[in-house]
Amino acid sequence: MDKLNWAILQELQKNARISFSEVGRKVGLTSPAVAERVRKMEDNGVIESYKVNLAHQKTGYQLRAIITLRAFTGRLKAFLETVKTYKEVVNCYRITGNENIIMEVILKDQVHLEKLIDKLITYGETRTHIVLSDVIKDAPIVSNVE
Repeated sequence: MDKLNWAILQELQKNARISFSEVGRKVGLTSPAVAERVRKMEDNGVIESYKVNLAHQKTGYQLRAIITLRAFTGRLKAFLETVKTYKEVVNCYRITGNENIIMEVILKDQVHLEKLIDKLITYGETRTHIVLSDVIKDAPIVSNVE
């Protein structure tokens, strides 16, 4: 990964639908050179996918929350399999510290949240934090930290 690849990644993270020619203008390469670099990053697994970011509020899902879970002894493995089936969970990470899991969830309302928590508490102790707003929106996931 050189500086040009990092620059290309930053442009793609801002807008995954940007043309290679536009990326090339921004980073100082030709369109074919950008295309080749992107293809190599895809082949090497650096770029895994391209996604659509939804405005969940406009789809009827008004509530976003961060939920942590401290799994009961012997329940973590079962949770890790089951959580994959919960459509409300948009991100889920195993973490260090007192809790084992942190999840970002998108829900219709408080009733929907309560039903999800009722499912989760069979696996462990939960803590729920309601998201009020995005402080940093659409920040690049990766950047050249060198």
